[in-house]
Amino acid sequence: MDNQLLKIAFSQELRLGRIALKENDFKTSFYHFENAHVLGQKQIILHTISHYWMLLLGIQSKNSKEIIGQFVRIIASLLFTCIWVPIGNTGGSNISPIKKMPIRKELKKYF
Repeated sequence: MDNQLLKIAFSQELRLGRIALKENDFKTSFYHFENAHVLGQKQIILHTISHYWMLLLGIQSKNSKEIIGQFVRIIASLLFTCIWVPIGNTGGSNISPIKKMPIRKELKKYF
């Protein structure tokens, strides 16, 4: 898959997530940030950016579990992205950070 197409898809998912977050639509926002995470998880900067936006969602929604989980995941993304990532993992604190998951149907075309 063309790396540029993946980056465009990542940016689009991030944009949709930010729009939903601005409207306090946390469920939709989280879904798009999860998609961005899956798309960017093999690249350290994109991976970390996806966790940063999940952190902001946690702060805005006052979800302490997500806030703490994303702080840990931001550090882990900086340390481990180049070594190992669990493919398909959606990146939220509701999922084990080491769990491999199937890639969502709408994202498979990028892999």
